[in-house]
Amino acid sequence: MELEFWHNGGMSSQAGIAEQLFDEMPDTVFFIKDTDGRYTAVNKTLVVRCGASSKSALIGKTPSDVLGPELGRSYERQDRHVQESGEAIIDLLELHVYATREVGWCLTSKLPVHGENGAVAGVVGISRDLKPLDVTSSDFGHISAAIRFAEDNLAKAPTIGDMAAVASMSVYQLDRRMQQVFGLTTGQWILKTRIGHARRYLIESDRPIAEIALDVGYSDQSAFTRRFRRATGLSPSEYRRIDKA
Repeated sequence: MELEFWHNGGMSSQAGIAEQLFDEMPDTVFFIKDTDGRYTAVNKTLVVRCGASSKSALIGKTPSDVLGPELGRSYERQDRHVQESGEAIIDLLELHVYATREVGWCLTSKLPVHGENGAVAGVVGISRDLKPLDVTSSDFGHISAAIRFAEDNLAKAPTIGDMAAVASMSVYQLDRRMQQVFGLTTGQWILKTRIGHARRYLIESDRPIAEIALDVGYSDQSAFTRRFRRATGLSPSEYRRIDKA
C-alpha cells in the first residue's frame, strides 16, 4: 500500500484531515514522520502520552529527542526498516513506555509514505490501545478455563493447541473467541501474557533474568531477550534499569 502525504515539498491536505480525525480518537496514537524520522504530524493522544505541552513541541523532533535514546531508538529502527524495505508493519503487538512512564499494550501499524515522484518521503503510523476486557461476555465464559490454564502453566510454555483442548474447541474456534474478547489472536494473547508477567518480575524483584525467562516459558535466555525486545523495544536489563531510574 502506498500513501502520498507530501506535495511540492510540503504535507498535503490529506495529512491535515487524517490528523484531525485521529485527534478525536483518544485510544489511538497517530503520527507522520519524514525520512529523517522527525515528526511532521501528530495527534493529541501522542502529545499527552509524551508529556508535551503542545503538538508544536513534538514537530521536528525524533522519538529519541522526545523519549530519550533508550526508548526512542527502537521506534527509529522500525521506521528505517519500513522506509528501506517498503514493507508495512500491521498490527504488531507492542508494550509502549512513554516519557510520562505511562505503559500500555497496543497494536501498531506503519506504512511507507511516497511523494509525488514516487520516492519514499517518510512513514505514517498508528498505535491502537487494546480494548478493555469484558469478563461478563459469553465469549469470555467459554474461554475462561483456557485462560486460567495458560496463566497457571506459563513456565511450561502452553501452546494454542493446549488451550484449545482445555476449552474443548478447535484452534479456529478458540482464536475467534479470543479476538472477540481481547482483540488479539490466541498467539498474541500468549505473548502478551508471558511478556506481561516477565515485566512485573523485572520491576518488582531483583531476580536473575535467566530465572525470569524460565518462569515465563523460555528455556533459552537469548530467545526471551529477543521476544522481550521486539515487544517493548528494550532488552530485559534495559527495561529494568529504566523503570527503576
